[in-house]
Amino acid sequence: MIYRFRIILDTVEDVFRDIEIDQTASLEDFHNAITQSFGFDGSEMASFYISDDEWGQGEEISLFDMSDGDTEVRLMHENLLEKVTHKNQTRLIYVYDFLSMWTFMVELADIAQPEAGQEYPNLMFSHGELPDSAPDKAFESEIDLGDEFDDDFGQEDHLDINDYEDLGFNEQWN
Repeated sequence: MIYRFRIILDTVEDVFRDIEIDQTASLEDFHNAITQSFGFDGSEMASFYISDDEWGQGEEISLFDMSDGDTEVRLMHENLLEKVTHKNQTRLIYVYDFLSMWTFMVELADIAQPEAGQEYPNLMFSHGELPDSAPDKAFESEIDLGDEFDDDFGQEDHLDINDYEDLGFNEQWN
């Protein structure tokens, strides 16, 4: 079977690509198809995140293992599309280049029969131009820190990082 995805850049302007790819392709193959379709060179770190219906970010599937070895990491080349996405799990979030944070919403739009003579992955449709830089993100905490934190944070009686004489310790540089 062939999966047809719409990959939408998280920005005000409409920028998206429609890609069809074999369901048995790895997430690394899908990553390569996405980077090529948007004109990236593919040399930056990237991750897919399993998403819910409200685009909440779930479990990460990384391009490379950057862990310290104590935790198990799911890697793109070890995970097939059909194991991660299906008709009951249609959404992923894709982040490319963790310094720029290019963020894309990926949705499985259709599952179809392969067409004879068609090579996959296939860029079916391209709309919009990629901006020169990644759109700014407004990161918000899901944790309510309360008014007390907001009130204290804005006070002028906080320590000044350049005023270390009043911190009560002696500097001893070797």
